Amino acid sequence: MKKNLNLSLAALAFAALSFTACNSGNKTAENAQTSTDSLNNVDTNNEIKVEPVADSKSFPGANLEIASITSEKVGSDSARISVKYNVKNFTLTEHTEDSNAHHMANSAEGQHIHFILDNTPYAALYKPEHTAMVKLGSEHYLMSFLSRSYHESIKEEGAAVLKHFRIDDNGKLSELALPTEPSLFYSRPKGEYKGKDTDRVLLDFYVWNTKLKDGNQVKATINGTDFMLDNWGPYEIINAPKGELTVDLSLVDKDGKTLSGDNVSITRKVTLSE
Repeated sequence: MKKNLNLSLAALAFAALSFTACNSGNKTAENAQTSTDSLNNVDTNNEIKVEPVADSKSFPGANLEIASITSEKVGSDSARISVKYNVKNFTLTEHTEDSNAHHMANSAEGQHIHFILDNTPYAALYKPEHTAMVKLGSEHYLMSFLSRSYHESIKEEGAAVLKHFRIDDNGKLSELALPTEPSLFYSRPKGEYKGKDTDRVLLDFYVWNTKLKDGNQVKATINGTDFMLDNWGPYEIINAPKGELTVDLSLVDKDGKTLSGDNVSITRKVTLSE
């Protein structure tokens, strides 16, 4: 009887051990699945990524023209240029309504014009006019384009205008021929980003005389990491670390060699903070 009791106890112990082992195995599988799911949804190595932006609201027929560009001498070494625009099929100060407006840095003042003089950081124009100071005896490029309220450029034909001009020693403006070679103009990122606006940072640029479908590409170097962009569209920088972010954009050929021209390479620094 005692022997049978010992066998029964041994059987119960074995069953308990088997049950524990089975439960332990299932838990491990669940953990493995959870880990896999996490890897599918979270970039655990926190490397900087650049991904295309999809589903931006389109603006067919949006048109931007320069109605006038004039200049006047101010002081002994400067001139003030005054630019007035005509805007068609696009409403300045209106808020762009689409999904991207909810997770990108969005202007409280709405849609606007990006005024980019000599590839310096743009001025956002909420009225179709602007003035800027330049040096006497200087040459300039002015790129202007329509922008969604979250700062993504409108890339439809006619939504941008480029001017090339010179200011003489008397402050007089004379227009020069536009470049025939491909050109690149930097737009975003710009300035300082805080809080949730640092999660997805818009990377946007404007190309001229190329569509990036003829072998040319934009090489984006972000904090030392290179990304080759072969499509002219908006992108998002993901996993950017807090602090200073250095963005280098270069227009390159199919072999990665920087093209020649006045506007083919730009470096910009922005700040990301809590």
